[in-house]
Amino acid sequence: MMMQPTFRAVLLGSLIALMSACNAETDAGKAAALADATKPAVTAETAVKVADVVKVENPYARAVPPGQPNSASFMTLVNESDVDHSVKSAASPVAATVELHTHTNNNGVMEMRQVEQIDVPAKGRTELKPGGLHVMLIGLKQDMKVGETAPITLTFEDGSSTTVDAPIQEIAPPAGAGGGHMGGMPH
Repeated sequence: MMMQPTFRAVLLGSLIALMSACNAETDAGKAAALADATKPAVTAETAVKVADVVKVENPYARAVPPGQPNSASFMTLVNESDVDHSVKSAASPVAATVELHTHTNNNGVMEMRQVEQIDVPAKGRTELKPGGLHVMLIGLKQDMKVGETAPITLTFEDGSSTTVDAPIQEIAPPAGAGGGHMGGMPH
């Protein structure tokens, strides 16, 4: 069976056009890959995480008598970046529930209140201390004994987190602090 010369020419022309198009796509793909390779790669490993720029200094947790249901943890948060950041939540295996709290003065009575976040200003510090901002440890799962530590994990607005081992210490209540939801023990 012989092909007509015109049909062969059309078939050959189509094959050449198809091969040229494939080579052009391959060359374009190589050029795009080369362009991507010259851009700095932003990956989970190279992206700056809030947990890398907000440092925790002097963490500690309040020692409480055996059977006491609640305690608190304190620390200083230092933001080394040029951007404001915030702690959105906290967790610890020593408590059933962990919340971010502050004290407020309600007509001369100090009351604890849960807060949505703890802000840390750019190039600034936020102190968590008795009578102020703190991490509340509710429903203790273990005794909080002096000399032991309580791991506290802080989670920031970008989802990154940092864990510190807070030494458990005796802490004198701040002047004027009343009872609260630490079972009558101020913090």
